[in-house]
Amino acid sequence: MEKLTLYLKESYNELLKNVSWPTAAQLQESTIVVLVTSSMLALIIFVMDGTCSVFFKNIYGIWGK
Repeated sequence: MEKLTLYLKESYNELLKNVSWPTAAQLQESTIVVLVTSSMLALIIFVMDGTCSVFFKNIYGIWGK
């Protein structure tokens, strides 16, 4: 039990003293980058899915209406 208590105390102290937390502005900037990148990837996948669906429907007469 002592080892667990020591581990938790050291972890807490490291989080307070050694970790550099991002500022609110940095968090906002990172969030915007993630949202824009995710949206772009979703759009690319949507276009590729639609293109493949049309392609396979025209070639094989399957997968799509």
